[in-house]
Amino acid sequence: MRRLSGFLLFVMVACPRVNGDAAKPATSDAGGALPHAQMNVVAQDGRAFGLNVELALDDASRERGLMFRKELADDKGMLFVFPKASPHTFWMKNTLIPLDMIFAADDGRVMGCVARAEPMTLTGRTVDGPSKYVLEVAGGWCADHGIGAGAKLVLGDAAKFKPE
Repeated sequence: MRRLSGFLLFVMVACPRVNGDAAKPATSDAGGALPHAQMNVVAQDGRAFGLNVELALDDASRERGLMFRKELADDKGMLFVFPKASPHTFWMKNTLIPLDMIFAADDGRVMGCVARAEPMTLTGRTVDGPSKYVLEVAGGWCADHGIGAGAKLVLGDAAKFKPE
């Protein structure tokens, strides 16, 4: 009995308390943490804005996206990287916060943005033409930073990661 109580005390001290309301680290559906990278978005006027992005490189992480997040900092985002450029449509099922979606071609050229996509909807959101990258940032980010068609995604660290 003494060994059991000693073991339980060890477990209580050594293991952090799990709180259901605590922020969870970003994970893919497979349970592993998503890779992160630094990148820039360059506005048409040449101003560059740095972001720390999570990379959605496979079907599971692209499907989950930013679902269930309660907030997204101004310097954070999620970059969806597809194996090839094609038309992509996004929806906001189980997404709790408004997002801006930046659709970009193979070369990083921004083809268009969807502003302040409404949370918790199944409305399809897209832009004309094929995109290889879709960057999701906090709702209003594009307007606040002057980002629209003709801006550029500079992938930086993100370029070394390949989609599945």
